[in-house]
Amino acid sequence: MLKQALLATGMALLLALALSACKRTPQEPQRIEQGRPEWLSAWGVLLVQDHMMRPSAGVVPYDLNTPLFSDYAHKLRTVWMPKGASAVYDEHQTFEMPVGTIITKTFYYPKAQAGESAAGALQRNDNLHTDLDGEGLDLQRVRLIETRVLVRRAEGWVALPYVWNAEQTDARLQRLGESIPVELVDGAGKRQALSYEVPNENQCAGCHMVQLKNREFRPIGLKARHLNRDFSYAGVSENQLSHLAKLGMLSGLPGADVPRAADFQDPAESLERRARAYLDINCAHCHSPTGPANNTALNLEPFLPMAYQSGLCKPSVAAGKGTGEHLFDVVPGEPDASIMPFRLASTESGVMMPELGRGLVHTQALALIRDWIAAMQGHCDARQQGR
Repeated sequence: MLKQALLATGMALLLALALSACKRTPQEPQRIEQGRPEWLSAWGVLLVQDHMMRPSAGVVPYDLNTPLFSDYAHKLRTVWMPKGASAVYDEHQTFEMPVGTIITKTFYYPKAQAGESAAGALQRNDNLHTDLDGEGLDLQRVRLIETRVLVRRAEGWVALPYVWNAEQTDARLQRLGESIPVELVDGAGKRQALSYEVPNENQCAGCHMVQLKNREFRPIGLKARHLNRDFSYAGVSENQLSHLAKLGMLSGLPGADVPRAADFQDPAESLERRARAYLDINCAHCHSPTGPANNTALNLEPFLPMAYQSGLCKPSVAAGKGTGEHLFDVVPGEPDASIMPFRLASTESGVMMPELGRGLVHTQALALIRDWIAAMQGHCDARQQGR
């Protein structure tokens, strides 16, 4: 009897060890040339240990001057490249990234603090640069929702959406996307139910498409103007572009005249720079001469002067009911007569902009765009319609 018990115990131990070995998280990034791993941990880019999630060795976290709005979700962004490989600097466009590059963007919310709401609620705020603790996230303070992986393979970029499990130990591939119910609470204690939408693979690719003609897509945030800011690396603050160059992960960085996008929340910046930066990161990847919204003839790239092509006194050519019966995208001095804030203020399908990635109105940004338009000088002549 004792022998049988010992044998059973031994078999159980061996089985547990085997299962543990199958699910063990790699301690460094894995270059996976083909296929779509079922679990995020297989990539070895992010480690979960002792209630913390941190980038693995050699994985560099980064931030953007103005981030894409995603229903108030906060984000931890990382980039990894194979040893000896580097990205190539470009003044305006996404850096050319080497084959094997892995980019991750983890979406999460801070948990509501005591007294703010019932247990399980999440904070709704725009404090987007304050959650990292030693370049990691304290999982007792935040709830992980999803991690999107962009991997550069020989044939191009592949986008993979992963959804975090309830235990916050790993994220599973959800190629068809997923709806996740959450409850947000703002600083005043106002609660708001939200169905957080994880995009499917096709939607990921659609938002990152930079060439509609050949359906080429690229990362959005890895551009000089978005990265040109300081980041605290283990308590030491350094410019992100300089840091990448020092690590050998970026070649061709000039010594001066590197463009920098404004932080849309920075009151020291002009209304013009803040508004253009917000429209750049949220809209210009589609509204460009080659993007999916090129049929609108609206170009929101920030290095262009604010003129007709950027929406000034420009009639809509493809918005349909999204015009709200307004004549022009931007009417100087008249936000209520402008199409742009009308669409940013909507959550109705076929009206709201951006079309994907949000289910809520970004109230702070909407106020910024309205203030920017209200401060513009000039007027639109009705004869400009159809110009």
